[in-house]
Amino acid sequence: MLYYRKRQNNLPFAIKEKQEVSEIMKETIQDLKTRRSVKSYKPEQITKNELVQVLEAGMNAPSGMNRQAAVMVAVQEPETVKKLSAMNAAVMGVSSDPFYGAPTVIVVLADRRVPTYQYDGSLVMGNLLNAAHALGLGACWVHRAKEVFSSQEGKKLLEKWGLDENYEGIGHCVIGYGEGAYPEAKARKEGYVIWDEA
Repeated sequence: MLYYRKRQNNLPFAIKEKQEVSEIMKETIQDLKTRRSVKSYKPEQITKNELVQVLEAGMNAPSGMNRQAAVMVAVQEPETVKKLSAMNAAVMGVSSDPFYGAPTVIVVLADRRVPTYQYDGSLVMGNLLNAAHALGLGACWVHRAKEVFSSQEGKKLLEKWGLDENYEGIGHCVIGYGEGAYPEAKARKEGYVIWDEA
């Protein structure tokens, strides 16, 4: 059950009973620790509700000075997904599908006029990936968005979406229902955390 308390600066915020918070945090931490990049998808499209929940998570990512430099373009139209995949493949010089057959692509771009734009966009990407996993969806960050949207073809897409050339590609978050076994985690590297304590 929600109840309200006040911070020292008198801004109200909602929190849950201690036990409920503990259970929610356990689930959240578990989601963060078990998320993996999924690279095989079923052709079935995700639901609108699932997509909206993922996008809402992206919208609530932190940003420098709350300037919210990033924007997301949710693409489910098959021909546009195919076009984006081909453009991405062209950057790599390959003909394979770098989106792994995912039916949904969320393109994250950010306004380079904002000093923290790359960080803001990356935080949005992280939220999208973690939200997708929490909903039982597969997702993967596919790079080369900067190169794709620096091209003439990419700039035409920006124009179509009502964005100017100040928006730089940060990443493609491909999403769908994963096919096959869920990827196992690789061992975390030695020295990942450096402790400086008494």
